[in-house]
Amino acid sequence: MSKEITDKIYHAFDEMSQRNTRPRRLIAERLVELANNGDDFTTDDLWQELRAVDPKIGRATVFRSIEKMADKGLLDRIEFADGTHHYRICGGSHHHHLTCTQCHRVVEVDLCLPADQIHAIGDQANFEIEGHSLALFGRCETCRS
Repeated sequence: MSKEITDKIYHAFDEMSQRNTRPRRLIAERLVELANNGDDFTTDDLWQELRAVDPKIGRATVFRSIEKMADKGLLDRIEFADGTHHYRICGGSHHHHLTCTQCHRVVEVDLCLPADQIHAIGDQANFEIEGHSLALFGRCETCRS
C-alpha cells in the first residue's frame, strides 16, 4: 500500500481524538500492516490480535475505531453470502468485491454498472441514487476443485 494510505490512516485517528493513546496507536499500526499486506479482517479478530500485545485494550475501543474508519471511507466493509462481513483497506478507487461462499476469499473487481443503467434504476423506482454497492458471491477455483 502506498504511503498515502498510511498517512490517511494516521490522519483519521488524529481527527477522531485529541488524545494519542496507546490503544489508538496500536490499532492504527495494525491497520497499516493489514493495508500493506492487502489482508481483510473481522473486528473481533483484530481485537484478539491486539489483546495479545495489550491485554487491557477494550473491545469497544477497537469496534468504535473500525466503524469510524469505515464511515470515513478508509475501510471497505465486505459482505459475505452467509451474512458475515470483513473489513479491508482497499485504497480509495471505486470497485466492488467478489467473495467465495466457501473460503471467504475476496477479489477486488473493477466492474460496475454503466451510469445510465444506475440512473434508469433510480428513475424507475423514483429514487435519486447517491451511491451503490455491488456484492458478487460464488465459489473460487480452489473451492470448486
